[in-house]
Amino acid sequence: MSGEAALLVDSHAHLDAAEFAADRDEVIRRATAAGVAAAVTVGVDLDSSRAALALAERNPMLVAVVGIHPHYALRCDAASLGELGRLAHHDRVVGIGETGLDYYRNRAPRDVQRSAFRAQLRVSRDLGLPVIVHDREAHEDVLRMLEEEAGQRTAGHSLAGVLHCFSGDLAMAQAALALGLYVSIAGPVTYPKAERLALVARTVPATHLLVETDCPFLAPQPVRGQRNEPAYVRLTAEHIAALRSQSFAELARQTTANALRLFGPRLPAPQAGRPAG
Repeated sequence: MSGEAALLVDSHAHLDAAEFAADRDEVIRRATAAGVAAAVTVGVDLDSSRAALALAERNPMLVAVVGIHPHYALRCDAASLGELGRLAHHDRVVGIGETGLDYYRNRAPRDVQRSAFRAQLRVSRDLGLPVIVHDREAHEDVLRMLEEEAGQRTAGHSLAGVLHCFSGDLAMAQAALALGLYVSIAGPVTYPKAERLALVARTVPATHLLVETDCPFLAPQPVRGQRNEPAYVRLTAEHIAALRSQSFAELARQTTANALRLFGPRLPAPQAGRPAG
């Protein structure tokens, strides 16, 4: 890298998780040492959304996303949506989510999941914040609902967001890109049998690619089976750079620029001279 700083953004983490209770400050320090300039810590219900925001208030490298995960869709009532709206006005909040559909675990009825997803898309629209979309084995319905939402938005309030921890195929990625969405790749792209995801990582335009950990879950192959943490986003980014036949520094610059474009000026801007290794 010729000594040039190459700084990353972990575009999706769950740093409020109990897995980090004993050493959260050390985890954040390791992330900085690994060249992570910022991390987006994401809520899955009201309590974790509040916790994510509290972490972002205390640490300048963090920003928060607030929302209700499809696993907890039964909790997404009018009162909860009102509270999400209040939280989202905070200057450390950069998005709504994670929300979406999960037809793998089915921890909430599918019609309830769809209702909660639609409601949070409206919150995203009303507040002008990007939406962070969870999709697990619900590709068709997720795309249909996003297309419907895009059709309801005006030019000044167009659909903005990211399919996080992308698990679909290339056709789905292309459909998401056609809506103007970003595709975020996590640790599973490094797994030996991840041919379909590797194809997506090679093919997505550089202007719409993000990297993430989804920590504490889905640690990349070199540390697979361990607790994931933001420092390990570098392992995923290095793997993607190799898949795309480009330098790590180039991939880091582009994905960081993309994160800044998606999440806006509330995301901490990388500073030249930060450690990169």
